[in-house]
Amino acid sequence: MNMDKPLRRVAIFGLLLFFGLMAQVNYVQGSQAQSLREDPINTRKYLNTFNEPRGKIIAGPEILVTAVETGKANPKYGRKYKDGEVFAPITGYFTGSAGAGGLERAYNDLLSGQDKRLKNQKWFDTFIGKKAKAADIQTTIDPAAQRVAYSQLQQASGNRKGGAVVMDIKTGAIKVMASFPSYDPTTVAPQSGEAGVKRFDELNNSRTKPTVDKAMSDTNFPGSSFKTVVAASALDNGLNKDSSVPAPSTFNLPGTSVALPNSHEGGACGGAGQAPLILTFAESCNTTYGILGAEQLGKSKVLDTAKKFGYDQAVEVEPNMRTAKSSFVKPDADGAQTALASIGQGSNSATPLHMAMVAAAAANNGKIMKPYLVQKVISGDDGGTVQDADPKQFGQAMPGDNADQLADMMREVVRSGTAKSLAQFDIAGKTGTADIDGVEFNNRWFVGFAPADKPRYAFAVFTQGDGSGGEFAGPVAGRIMQAVRKDS
Repeated sequence: MNMDKPLRRVAIFGLLLFFGLMAQVNYVQGSQAQSLREDPINTRKYLNTFNEPRGKIIAGPEILVTAVETGKANPKYGRKYKDGEVFAPITGYFTGSAGAGGLERAYNDLLSGQDKRLKNQKWFDTFIGKKAKAADIQTTIDPAAQRVAYSQLQQASGNRKGGAVVMDIKTGAIKVMASFPSYDPTTVAPQSGEAGVKRFDELNNSRTKPTVDKAMSDTNFPGSSFKTVVAASALDNGLNKDSSVPAPSTFNLPGTSVALPNSHEGGACGGAGQAPLILTFAESCNTTYGILGAEQLGKSKVLDTAKKFGYDQAVEVEPNMRTAKSSFVKPDADGAQTALASIGQGSNSATPLHMAMVAAAAANNGKIMKPYLVQKVISGDDGGTVQDADPKQFGQAMPGDNADQLADMMREVVRSGTAKSLAQFDIAGKTGTADIDGVEFNNRWFVGFAPADKPRYAFAVFTQGDGSGGEFAGPVAGRIMQAVRKDS
């Protein structure tokens, strides 16, 4: 029997397998290398950086995060976070076993010196294979205002949670992004070893989830602050701020015998039956916005408007750094559920960042700029700019004349409505107080812009506790905006 032919077939088949394997290896290591390295679930990419000094994260003139020598062979370098609890929502964390979060993850390749845009300036360094120095990240954050925001949230929330966002309406630059309760990322940094691993597990298993920032990654009932969106939808669908709208003292939720009351009697909400839209907004009449959302406008129109403001979207602030999705109603919501959602309860949940975007549209002729946290990336080799912020428009949420009317309605809230105690802060906005079933505290909100007459910043403040948004979230917003404007 001639064995040459079978042997040749086996040899050819083996060669084909070999070349197929080599092609796959080249594909993975070549064309897929970058995407695999940047995959958010790939924690091995962080292990290679512990023996090199990592880049700094900066806010204003302050260095928030820097590399520190550990005195050990492995890891040789760790991370130190200045006022870690205050700035954790921005910086995120950098660990051994659990990877990274926040800007530490979003800009890992630049902070570790692996980004292909970084290169050695000296030919000899390139010749001997020396790595480029890590880049530094300059953020948009106002550090003084950030500290005020954290302190105010801590005082207002006690042992409950709160979040605050301030953004520049003309650029989208985030000036404040504060969260409470928080944590110190230094306690889980590489140099913390096994104690850091244990601490990270404790934080993630905590009831209050301090590693989840309450400014953009956590949603809560927005209460009456959402009436801003319903009012915008009403303006988009033929009404104006002086239009007469229903304002009964109670309103039966559609299809039920359950009465939706107003939070107070008298004024525009006093049961006369009709009132100007601007006054129902200033006094926050629940019945008006339940009727508008569930009956006069309807679910689809309000949802269309909400989406223009960023609802139902995970907005990308920086690479691999996105908001949680805010949500108005479920697709199969009935009239009663839509009415509750229209006053910011029921199935409605929002992040402070999304609500700040709503206020930004009112203050900026209906335009929303894409929010961002990084002003520029600085080369570690020569101090040159590797990347600069490029402000982009997120969307046009409403026509400019409608935005002007909505802004007037938000000014009226402070002039004569539920936030008239805040006039000294020179802000405009909308209060929100949402009941939470089964607990004795509320979600308290104040969403708006400053200065009141010539807006530059939009903000949203959320806290939990007794009382109303006007009483507790409003003063927090006022003090934060005083700090922002002092440094601008």
